[in-house]
Amino acid sequence: MNEIEVTILSIILMIAIGYVLKRIDFLSEKDINPLNKIVMNILLPCMIFSALFSSDLSLIPKLGILPVVILISSFVTGVISFFILKRLGYDDKKLWSVLVTVMIANTAFMGYPVTLGIFGQDGFLRAIFCDIATMCIFLILSFVLVIKFGGTVKKAIRKIALFPPLWAIILGLGLNILNIPIGPVFDNVINYLGDGAIPLIMISLGLSIDLSGLSRSKAMIGFTSIMKLLFFPFIAFVAVSFLGLLNLEYTVSIVEAAMPSGMLSLLLSITYNLDYELTSDCILINTVISLITLPIIIMIL
Repeated sequence: MNEIEVTILSIILMIAIGYVLKRIDFLSEKDINPLNKIVMNILLPCMIFSALFSSDLSLIPKLGILPVVILISSFVTGVISFFILKRLGYDDKKLWSVLVTVMIANTAFMGYPVTLGIFGQDGFLRAIFCDIATMCIFLILSFVLVIKFGGTVKKAIRKIALFPPLWAIILGLGLNILNIPIGPVFDNVINYLGDGAIPLIMISLGLSIDLSGLSRSKAMIGFTSIMKLLFFPFIAFVAVSFLGLLNLEYTVSIVEAAMPSGMLSLLLSITYNLDYELTSDCILINTVISLITLPIIIMIL
């Protein structure tokens, strides 16, 4: 087996472990939230910080174009989806419940393990820059939903300002630029914690799989899967070709764009009282479908 097949099969196996642990009642869906909190607030920030703190900053001018690719892909997909859903007569609540799933890619929670496993640290570094775009999209959608459905701008800003992965990016780049050492003890602790992110992410994804959503939200699951898993990466392909990106910048941009809907979509849906059950169904099922589409896209690239 080649490296791509090994990585994809390893990820599928870890997700399957989480699903089996749920089926045998060793873990349950109520464990998903605490596991995700550990990942998002501790392990993933350590993983990001470690990569950026030790990265070659001379690459930043070249990598700075990667968030642009994801932003273009997200907004083109979002605008087209908006007009299709409006044409079909969906009300605003259901429309935005779907839009957040097609516009926000899982560039971190699933994107990081895939790019790290297949492309190594170089690919992972580029994935981090792609994920910066996802954070920007999350912030923009937060403002739009505040205006549309009520809430406060202050609350939206606070969610982003306190987002641990964002601080991992700021601190990782800042300490690297200033050449400030963190010492061998902190370095070891951060690396140990960062190494735990991928298996815990995959087990959490396995716990979250619920195929019953397929019957509840069949039409919208089909729509979001096509728009997120096929159209979104197609727009990314057009963007990287137009921008003249090559090598890992080209490949990682498209792979990150091909990720399923991100869990941040569900956070928006819950926060602004949208149809969060529909959002959840779309996220979970297109995550399962992505286990088929992702390997195909990666092998084509």
